[in-house]
Amino acid sequence: MIRSKYLVASALVAGAVMSSTAALADVPVGTGILREWNLVVLGDLTSSSEVEGRTFVGGNLSGNSSNYNIKPDEASPSGKPGLIVVGDVTGGHKNLNNGSGAIVGGDVKSGFNLNGQQTVQVGGTLSKTNINSNVVTSGLAASDPAFVQNLKQDASLIESSMLNLSHDLGTLSSNSALEIAGNRGIFNAAPGADGLAVFTIDASDLGKIGEIDFRLNGAETVVVNVTGSSVLLNDNFLGGTQQLGEKVIWNFPEATDLNFTTAFGGSVLAPKAHAKTANYIQGSAVFGSLTQNGEMHVGTYKGGYTPPSNPGTPPGGSSSSSSGGTPVPEPGLMGLFGAALAGLFFLRRRRRAA
Repeated sequence: MIRSKYLVASALVAGAVMSSTAALADVPVGTGILREWNLVVLGDLTSSSEVEGRTFVGGNLSGNSSNYNIKPDEASPSGKPGLIVVGDVTGGHKNLNNGSGAIVGGDVKSGFNLNGQQTVQVGGTLSKTNINSNVVTSGLAASDPAFVQNLKQDASLIESSMLNLSHDLGTLSSNSALEIAGNRGIFNAAPGADGLAVFTIDASDLGKIGEIDFRLNGAETVVVNVTGSSVLLNDNFLGGTQQLGEKVIWNFPEATDLNFTTAFGGSVLAPKAHAKTANYIQGSAVFGSLTQNGEMHVGTYKGGYTPPSNPGTPPGGSSSSSSGGTPVPEPGLMGLFGAALAGLFFLRRRRRAA
């Protein structure tokens, strides 16, 4: 009997470890998230527009009819569908294109229009959707409680990783400077031997200019750290926005309010910010929450720079490793793991006494 209990406790330990890592094994971290998704919203997304690439929403998706995976940049390296929503999907119909597929943790009350052969998994109920020949499964949360829990773990990992990445990029030493010539702001990149160019500017600097002239000068990755909590982005890009998203990361580590009024070139990292868009962004984007009235265009981040692994934890802490490190289990799972170990130790002592 004691041996049987010993084996059960061992199984609990193994189960605790497996449950803490299974959902995280195929989730990118750090700059890998920018490469994977065209749009990441850590909280709620309200949209009446479209995303050309893949989308991850850590909260609820609402708003008028919106479109996803219009023009995929390339196939997902980890097999992610075109749309992942941890919470509920409400509002107008959501259009899934190019056979993108979707995973939803909650209910789909808006309905999907499925264009191309699709695989859709829904934790709750699904309405207003013509299944046709597509593979659509709903009610998964009732039959598999881990379905939603795994999505929430993934969302927690992504949020922690993005907060860490934003903090870590914000601590990089500048090697390039913004030049202001009249109404024009000249970003003249001066990359180091590693191909990295770093600018540090204040949000007020963007208010001094009306036109952005970006000169990559062969940089593999350009990081523009913008300080300030409230940022208005209404500048035009000289020469257009093409390819800037693949090389340039605009990092807003302090921003809580971000407002885009014009077309914007470059990938955007603002994990604490509630953002509003009125025109397109060309590149990857990460926001705390988003009201989207402008399109997200592919040209997602492809730069060669990857931050050092486990360089630190941002103020306020987080539950996972930072930008390049190995994810660690959530605190609740660590508690389960510890309880299982304690039980195993107790049973071993009883066995020896017997």
